[in-house]
Amino acid sequence: MNKQKYIDFREDLNRELKNPEFKKEYLKAQPEFEVTRALIEARIKKGLTQKKLAKKLKTTQSAVSRLESGRANPTISFLQKLATAFDSYLEIRFKPLAT
Repeated sequence: MNKQKYIDFREDLNRELKNPEFKKEYLKAQPEFEVTRALIEARIKKGLTQKKLAKKLKTTQSAVSRLESGRANPTISFLQKLATAFDSYLEIRFKPLAT
């Protein structure tokens, strides 16, 4: 029987964040991760497919896919359109770094 070892993402991330170089690069990319995560969560919560969301935004499914994969950098104006499509409002905050 072949036993596979599964790695818990949070556990692995917490271990990697102890490395100062990794932490520096992770924090640089963190806003993009947050936008991507928030977009996917909101879309799923609303029960929308990428195609249905694209239709609401008057764009293409491939444009939504690029956003969700982190290959696109949306403007604040586009984030506002997303918020409207999700019947939400856009909130941007600055949070202090944990020490």
